[in-house]
Order: sequence, then C-alpha cells, then structure tokens
Amino acid sequence: MAPSVTAVIVAAGNSTRMGTPKQFIPLNGRPLIAHTLAAFEQCAAIGEIVVVAQEEYHARLREIAETYGITKLSAIVCGGNIRQQSVRNGVDACHAEYVAIHDGARPLVTPVIIERVIQGAVQYGAATAAVRTKDTVKIADENDVVIETPDRAALWNIQTPQIFEKSLYERAFKHAAAHGLDVTDDCQLIEAIGQPVKLVEGSYTNIKVTTPEDVPFAEELLR
Repeated sequence: MAPSVTAVIVAAGNSTRMGTPKQFIPLNGRPLIAHTLAAFEQCAAIGEIVVVAQEEYHARLREIAETYGITKLSAIVCGGNIRQQSVRNGVDACHAEYVAIHDGARPLVTPVIIERVIQGAVQYGAATAAVRTKDTVKIADENDVVIETPDRAALWNIQTPQIFEKSLYERAFKHAAAHGLDVTDDCQLIEAIGQPVKLVEGSYTNIKVTTPEDVPFAEELLR
C-alpha cells in the first residue's frame, strides 16, 4: 500500500536578500509559489499540502491556490521565529504517515524528484533530494586560511524536498528542543538522533531563488 504523504511548503522567511516577499515574485507570468505548489499538486503520491507563511499573506496564498487549481491545499499555518519552528508548525497540521518538507522558493522541483525522495524515505525513514558537488571545497580557519580539502567524491549539495516519517521527525524535533539545537537543515535533526538519511539524486535545476540574480535564471529554466 502506498504511504500517505503531506507536503509542508515553507514560505515564512523574511526574504531579506531579495528585498521583497519572494514567494510572490512573478516567474514567467505566475507567482513563484504557484510553480512550487503545482509540482506537489501534480505528484500523485502527495495527498495534501500545508503551507507555512506569515499571517499577513494567508489570504493572498489562498487566492493563488484557487487561481492555479491547487486542490490539495488543506491548511495555511503561521511560521515561527526560526525556520525549525516554522517547519514544526507545518508538521503539526499534517495528518499523514510521511511529511515532505520543501522550500517554497524552489519552484523548479518536479513530481519525478518528489516521487524518488518518497521512495528513499519509505526505505530509510528519512531522505532528501541532493546533487553531487561539482566544485572543489575548502575548509578554512578563522583567518580564511585553508586547513583541509575534503574529498569531493563524498560531498553533496542538499536540496529539498526532505521527506521523513512523521513520527521520526517528531522524535528528532523533541530531541533538538531538549538539547537547544538550532539547525538550518531538517536532516540535521534526524542525524542528531543517530538515524540514517538517504541521499536521493535531485537535479541541478532544482535551484532555490534567493537573490534577484536568481530570477532570470529560474525563468529561463522554466522555459
């Protein structure tokens, strides 16, 4: 039997580097978040979608969902003070066995990628989209002097979606809260309790729109 999966789309950031709420930036005539939502709408394995956003944007997000035929949207919840809490707020609104956590600002994710990560999560309990690092990476000291060059063959750039058994994520979140862990990547919560996370091949086009320079690049990729 196929697992039940809820997508948690995190769009509660302040967009400080963009200077404007990036979830509403037009990409080829549609709001950025509409492209993100459409990928999960079109993925047969996703049963419902929860969006995490600042309260002032909830009505606008509902309007976008209606305009672009996002029928799986089940809830819009408020974000927290940090990303970790925003994700938890979204997970709390889920009713599925698995949660698929995704950056709202990654509009080029595809149903195929989502399906692959779901398969990895079913096998391991936790999985994330990722791509192999192309560049050589250096580790530096506090003076920006190289102290180590790790083997590039072992390095990956992590993307989203990141998909977890809901019960596993909840256990990991409680551990993080008890130990004061503040992470930038949800997989780190799972790693902190000693559980494996499966890396699943994503796509180099699955970019996160973070700065104004990313917008024309994302539009070209969408075309």
